[in-house]
Amino acid sequence: MKENLSQLFGTFAHEIIFIHILSAIIWVGGMIAIRLAVHPNLMLITDTRVRLSRTLAITGHFFNIVIPFILLLLATAIIMSMGIEFTETKMVVHIKETLWSIMALNFAWMYRTRTKAQKFFNNNQLADAKLTLAPIPKLLLPLNIFLGIVALWLGVTLRGF
Repeated sequence: MKENLSQLFGTFAHEIIFIHILSAIIWVGGMIAIRLAVHPNLMLITDTRVRLSRTLAITGHFFNIVIPFILLLLATAIIMSMGIEFTETKMVVHIKETLWSIMALNFAWMYRTRTKAQKFFNNNQLADAKLTLAPIPKLLLPLNIFLGIVALWLGVTLRGF
């Protein structure tokens, strides 16, 4: 298996690295756009039902868009880790893998939270939906943005070695 992945990376290194970086940019960049551009404008909507409806729709679409990119990020990371001999930078690779893993778990938590909020909204329990969604823009999304930026920095660091 390792030999096959190493050979795959040897043949398609440029494409695999491109897909990896593009996936990270879409995931992290999308989170930044949602948090810094979309969320503040959603908060300007005074009607709670409309605001929750738009928030749930936007996050639902965004989450569904980034899932394939998260999977591509994982697949390309596995291929690269098998295809490149990291000797001096092995610790950086492990830190980066850990950060992306935490981000993926946090994403799964956000996805689950959003699904729960959608159920509250569908049952006309607007206060519960609002309360359920609150940790996403306040804590979970900023955490993933921070971890994603650090992981991107570490990726650039690895390419410099």
